[in-house]
Amino acid sequence: MPLLDNLDGWKLLVLVLLGVFILGPDKLPKAIADGVKMLRNLRDMARNATGDLSRELGTDIQLEDLNPKTLIRKHLLSEEDERALRKPLEDLYQDVKKDLTGVHSDLKGVAETVSKPISVAVSRPALDADAT
Repeated sequence: MPLLDNLDGWKLLVLVLLGVFILGPDKLPKAIADGVKMLRNLRDMARNATGDLSRELGTDIQLEDLNPKTLIRKHLLSEEDERALRKPLEDLYQDVKKDLTGVHSDLKGVAETVSKPISVAVSRPALDADAT
C-alpha cells in the first residue's frame, strides 16, 4: 500500500502504543475496525465515481484521472490541441532561457572585471610643514 510505505517498525509500534494509551485496550480493536471500514467505504465511493465518469464520458478513467488537469489533458484534449496549447509556452520558455543565458554571460564578465586587481597610482599631496 502506498499510504503506509514510509511506516517502519518503530513508527508502527509507537502508533499502536499511542492507540492503547489514548483509547485503551478495550476500545482499540473497535477503533481499528471502524477505521478500516471507513477506508473501504472511501475506496468504494472513488471506484463508483470513476465508473460513473467513465460511463458518462465514454472513456476509461482511472482514479488518478480525477485530478482536473489530468482529466482534461488525458481525456478531453486531442494531441493536436495539447500541442497547440503548449507551443506558445515552449516558445516563451526558449526566449526566456536565451535572455537569461545572455544575462548570465554579462554578469560573468562583470564579475571577472571586478575581481581583477586595479593598479591605480595614488599620489599623495605634499605636506606643508608650516601648516602643521
